[in-house]
Amino acid sequence: MSLSAQSFGYVAELVRRESAVELAGKEYLVASRLAPLARAAGLEGAHAVDRYVHLVRGRREDARRVVEAMVVTETSWFRDGAPFRALTRELVPALGLRRRPLQVWSAGCSTGQEPYSVAMTLLDAGTTDFAVLATDVSASVLARAAAARYDDLEVSRGLPDSALGRFLTRRGDAWHVRPVVRGRVTLRRHNLLEPSPPARGRFDVVFLRNVLMYFDLRTRGAVLERVRSVLAPDGFLVLGTTETPLGIDPAWVRVKIPGTSIYRLLGGPA
Repeated sequence: MSLSAQSFGYVAELVRRESAVELAGKEYLVASRLAPLARAAGLEGAHAVDRYVHLVRGRREDARRVVEAMVVTETSWFRDGAPFRALTRELVPALGLRRRPLQVWSAGCSTGQEPYSVAMTLLDAGTTDFAVLATDVSASVLARAAAARYDDLEVSRGLPDSALGRFLTRRGDAWHVRPVVRGRVTLRRHNLLEPSPPARGRFDVVFLRNVLMYFDLRTRGAVLERVRSVLAPDGFLVLGTTETPLGIDPAWVRVKIPGTSIYRLLGGPA
């Protein structure tokens, strides 16, 4: 399985232009993710990926498949644990009583485990007046999230048995998210390079976890600026544990909650 420098350069530029994801130094990742697409196109042999890249040039639908293959990210239920505990123990109480639904944005939601985990967490805590917007640049993963259907391996990755019994139901060979959870989540295709999606008002909590790491510094700053434009003044930004806006966007201050990387706008509530 080989990938020429020319083919890699084309794919890297295409993905950067369409999603802002940086692929520098990730030749093996590109080759491994394009190999199944090459096989599906009937291409075999050591140079199959190179031939596939040559084939898709100028073909918009195939180019879209290349981008989606590169931007699909790893996900699981209640990933890392601490941010979900913080949501109901720290963040929601700090936001105070509202006369409107709590608004949560799960950006880069992949196949849906994160936004559904958010909804389960809030329902478990007795919070009933809320809505979750889940977005991703990939239409294919959003289709899977909309189906809300997961196999045994997928539900085994982080989903507690207690949640499995209450929030999912078994039908045939798969588990389906129950309407009480599914109905709280609105799914929408959205590129983080575009204007941020509207909420009913502003978002109180934005989950942007393990997404910034795929962008260069300039793009991270642009994304954080867009988040600021739709975050409530007293709202929270939840990042991946290795991510930070510090040194990129000076508008943020860290909220010290163990095991998390959570921020508020500078000058907002302490």
